[in-house]
Amino acid sequence: MNIPDLLLPQSLLWPANLAAVLLLAACIRHVPRQRLKAGLLHLWLVSCVALMLVWSIKAGIKPGLDFHLLGATLLTLMFGPCLAIVALAVVLVGVTLAGTAGWMSLGINLLIMAALPVLFSYAVYSQAHYKLPRHVFVYVFLDAFFTAGLAICLSGVTAILVLAGSGAYTLQFLGSNYLTYFILMGWPEALLTGMAAMLMVVYRPQWLATFSDELYLRNK
Repeated sequence: MNIPDLLLPQSLLWPANLAAVLLLAACIRHVPRQRLKAGLLHLWLVSCVALMLVWSIKAGIKPGLDFHLLGATLLTLMFGPCLAIVALAVVLVGVTLAGTAGWMSLGINLLIMAALPVLFSYAVYSQAHYKLPRHVFVYVFLDAFFTAGLAICLSGVTAILVLAGSGAYTLQFLGSNYLTYFILMGWPEALLTGMAAMLMVVYRPQWLATFSDELYLRNK
């Protein structure tokens, strides 16, 4: 899923890098620093390192057509969208240093694998928070489980459209050799995110910036 820069034209990479820089700057500006000061900076750093290891465990069939878990939805629930995007940017820099993709494709990878799933996850959470009953099962099964599965599929479909639109691979080849397997990644992504969210709800609710005992558990 880390798209190499050799597969994409410069006319796409440069605008994507500019958009990624602007997005990252906005996220850094709006980072909730009080949450990090509340003793959770170490948790954020550990999450970044853990995801670097997860992203390093991948399988693939051709350059740019590899599979790995994202963790974007879980980071969004834990830290909010701004810190989640910054964390995934750190992860991307780490895996790029390891040689999994070129530096010129850092922007397009950030937009597809970080910004898109994080913003989608936060949009689902926001809509559910205000329009659905505030119940722990809604939080775990919708905000965490189902959203995580959909988020990784959304990133995969977007990557396919970018690769096909740039002429790196044909849409028919991507549909038959990549899309089906990528959709299957939605199940482990959803399962692990849902399980992690449930464990944190029970044992470490303070690790979830989007969760509150007052709203989701008391008087239920």
